Amino acid sequence: MFYHIKELQYRAKPDRPDPLFAKQLQEVLGGQFGEISVALQYLFQGWSVRGNGKYKDLLMDTGAEELAHIEMLATMIARLLDGAPVGDLEDAAKDPVIGAILGGMNPQHAIVSGLGAMPADSVGNRWTADYIIASGNLLADFRANLNAESQGRLQAVRLYEATSDRGVKDMLSWLIARDTMHQNQWLAAIKELEEKENIVVPSTFPRNLEKREVSHVLFNFSAGNESAAGRWASGSSMDGEGEFKFVENPLPFAKKPVLKPAPAYIHDTPISVIKGGPVPPPNKA
Repeated sequence: MFYHIKELQYRAKPDRPDPLFAKQLQEVLGGQFGEISVALQYLFQGWSVRGNGKYKDLLMDTGAEELAHIEMLATMIARLLDGAPVGDLEDAAKDPVIGAILGGMNPQHAIVSGLGAMPADSVGNRWTADYIIASGNLLADFRANLNAESQGRLQAVRLYEATSDRGVKDMLSWLIARDTMHQNQWLAAIKELEEKENIVVPSTFPRNLEKREVSHVLFNFSAGNESAAGRWASGSSMDGEGEFKFVENPLPFAKKPVLKPAPAYIHDTPISVIKGGPVPPPNKA
């Protein structure tokens, strides 16, 4: 059950309207790593946890907070759109400043959403559930969460650097700080699970069923061998299950595949033609 209160978690009021920046701010609302994505990612992960406990509670706490961040951003975008020129655009565009705004703002903010935020990114792509990850494996999911918060914080920092509006900066500084906490919490949860399960996901699959001879081998499949200097190329593996090995010139493990000809009714290019021979006569009905 969710309960909404009318107050915002933090201030979301710009110094002045700015339709161009409203368009940019849509990215951290409805983009791949925006607040809609992380809110639903954490909630679906939490709803899928089999049994209660601290991990489920952490997911539900954070998912609910991200809903509050959606509300903050939607409020900020609406305020940035206050007074956007949506009347006689031809006359308005005679003013060079207004013309620049008209050329850069998202027209759907005026036409579709009525000067409000949209569930879309900064170039108008609608938000999609394809962005979220909820696998049922907490270690895999928490790693995805750490990446989402890392990418989200990076985008928020870039937006912070792109504006001089003190009100926008103030709100972004709050969101950036919360992203700092969320990166820390997911990393702490990851470390805790790794200590219990080891680092490879899933930990429950028997190691003897995988091809152990290549479990800790780095194949050199690019020009140069600079990757051989990394921690991942020599010494004990991170999972403690073997030794890293670097293979300079990897050889194939299987022969060249040869596929059988397709049936005549498929009408693929005949094998004889592929091999350089003549086209065979068609089969008579």
